[in-house]
Amino acid sequence: MTLLPPARLYIDGELRDAQGGKTFEVINPWTGDVAGEAADATSQDVDAAIAAARRAFDETDWGDPGNRASRVALLTKLRALFEENKDRLAALARFEAGAALGAVGMAHVDTANQGWDDYLAVFDQVTWEEDLGNRDFRGFPSHRKVVYEPVGVVAAITPWNVPHYVNVGKVVAALLAGCTVILKPAPDTPGMGAIWGELAAEAGFPAGVLNVVFGKDPAAAGEQLVQDPRVDLVSFTGSTGVGKRIMEAGAATLKRVFLELGGKSAKIVLDDAPDFARECAQSMLVFHAGQGCAVQSRLLVPRSRYEEAKAGLAMAYQGFGDNWGGMDEPTHIMGPVVSARQMERVLGYIELGQQEGATLLAGGKARPDKGGGYFIEPTCFVDVDNSMRIAQEEIFGPVLVVIPYEDDEDAIRIANESQYGLSGGVVSADQLRAERVARRIRTGSISVNGGMCIAGDLPFGGFKGSGMGREWGLAGIEEFLDSKVIATRLAS
Repeated sequence: MTLLPPARLYIDGELRDAQGGKTFEVINPWTGDVAGEAADATSQDVDAAIAAARRAFDETDWGDPGNRASRVALLTKLRALFEENKDRLAALARFEAGAALGAVGMAHVDTANQGWDDYLAVFDQVTWEEDLGNRDFRGFPSHRKVVYEPVGVVAAITPWNVPHYVNVGKVVAALLAGCTVILKPAPDTPGMGAIWGELAAEAGFPAGVLNVVFGKDPAAAGEQLVQDPRVDLVSFTGSTGVGKRIMEAGAATLKRVFLELGGKSAKIVLDDAPDFARECAQSMLVFHAGQGCAVQSRLLVPRSRYEEAKAGLAMAYQGFGDNWGGMDEPTHIMGPVVSARQMERVLGYIELGQQEGATLLAGGKARPDKGGGYFIEPTCFVDVDNSMRIAQEEIFGPVLVVIPYEDDEDAIRIANESQYGLSGGVVSADQLRAERVARRIRTGSISVNGGMCIAGDLPFGGFKGSGMGREWGLAGIEEFLDSKVIATRLAS
């Protein structure tokens, strides 16, 4: 007996099966059993989705200036339908992505829907036209203006960790901008994509404006979208390695690419931090089993207080104990990792950390006693050098590494000594000191003394290997616009 309804494709305004009726199984991370089945899209299905999106952009008024109010109205209606289906979204988060009940109401569902509201709230702030006035340039007196238009057809390629959150971040912004969209969710979480097609059909979206395709192969549909010249922009969230491949493949058609990639974010606890041991203890990496690109997976603490930090963390992990991994426990915020493949990857890094000479302070083992799924204990390494692979590479699991530093300059150096730059944090009793350190960290967002630096009305994105472009807030909508200069010659 499956837990989820079949996930169907949505192409050109129709819910449909894959050509030939091919399907694949969706696995429940909690049990390792089949949770449902999904259509396994063929290249012909993807081609049909691209053609539909291209036609809807080129031949309808979806992106026209006069249609902006209608777009807002339709996306407001769709938002209401998603609210009505919150229980279904919660089930998809649990049985596709492995979300614990205590995490569902956060990033997986409620925070995503709140971000949708933020997009609707900032839409009136979008600049669609700028009047640059008159200028006589080399004998050509002209009146100049800049108009901002939707880019065109968007391929939104999204990951499995917090799928609804990322789907909202890309799809709502692109549709508000006036683009048409092909959403391609990860094979682990096709239902979180399929629901967009079902509810868009219910809301009465014009055919081709939004299309949803997915398949068992994690790369095939994405490769086709990236390489097709009819697609104008690719918005991708996922690993840095795949992001590089997308840039390479999209270069042939000079496609615009927006990439939100990996992270190895550092939290710096300065030596004057209030309640120092507790601050360190609260840095445990347990929410959604550490499966987040912006999680603070490197904890940097002063060498002068390193033993105090380790003692606080040891007590925290011991106190956390077995308060995780209960499928029906509403207070748990940590469940399994998403798949057997991810479990193997994370356990491989834990073994590597020990080989590199780091000390395992807590956890480090698989926990089959939790169930038939993919459970790994909350894990913490101390005595870590920033040159170790466990400090430099994104593990994407419940693994925290703790690194000592000598002084503020050393902490800044260590934080920046990374290919990534997505998020981070600084804690100090001296706010000005904390902000001075924060300004020198090369990262897209950073929290000072617990400030919330990631929200639906704030731009989100990274530096360096963490990507390019910004999602969410006003900047998130503007990513899907192009500028056009119109200069009209004036009479002499």
